[in-house]
Amino acid sequence: MSAKIGVITFPGTLDDVDAARAARRAGAEVENLWHADADLRGVDAVVVPGGFSYGDYLRSGAISALAPVMRSVIDAAYKGMPVLGICNGFQILTEAGLLPGALTRNQGLHFHCTDTYLEVANAQTAWTSEFNAGDRILIPAKHGEGRFQAAAETVEKLEKEGRVVFRYTDNYNGSVNAIAGITNETGRVVGLMPHPEHAIDPLTGPSTDGLGLFVSAINAVTAAV
Repeated sequence: MSAKIGVITFPGTLDDVDAARAARRAGAEVENLWHADADLRGVDAVVVPGGFSYGDYLRSGAISALAPVMRSVIDAAYKGMPVLGICNGFQILTEAGLLPGALTRNQGLHFHCTDTYLEVANAQTAWTSEFNAGDRILIPAKHGEGRFQAAAETVEKLEKEGRVVFRYTDNYNGSVNAIAGITNETGRVVGLMPHPEHAIDPLTGPSTDGLGLFVSAINAVTAAV
């Protein structure tokens, strides 16, 4: 069985084509999903990609979190479907309540576009099984509002339950505990600010390390059949 991964496009989304390319490179069939369409079309997993959905008006991800497709994604996530939120997609997942915390303006209020090494803190999620805990992966990042923040008790819970998935090794944006990505209680929903879909081909990215997230999702889906 081949996995079918859906990639959502919102008004203002920039990286949907890149996410679809990454999923195909990993071996998945790709289904393009439109923000106004509540039908997930039988996908096995969903990527909520990066970009500037709705121009980041109100708050980054706040409007997209109310889209018809996200209501279906929320329902599917609660039933165990793997969901990955990348950059703006991570912001959307927090706004939708699928992940805790918030992504705020970077330390120093600067937009950063850089290649960053992430430490894999949890290699047991649906999106990280191809890695080992402690691995360092080189992934591009580009955001102005990627500083992860949460109430102290929420951060403590994330740390205690092993739900921090990725940490910055340089923490250039000032995220609490250098958190670059987290997961929900089941390990099926993951959000991260850097862009693994831009690290799948040595011709176009700094590494191929990002491909492991998409391969992991395919393995998670096919193993469940």
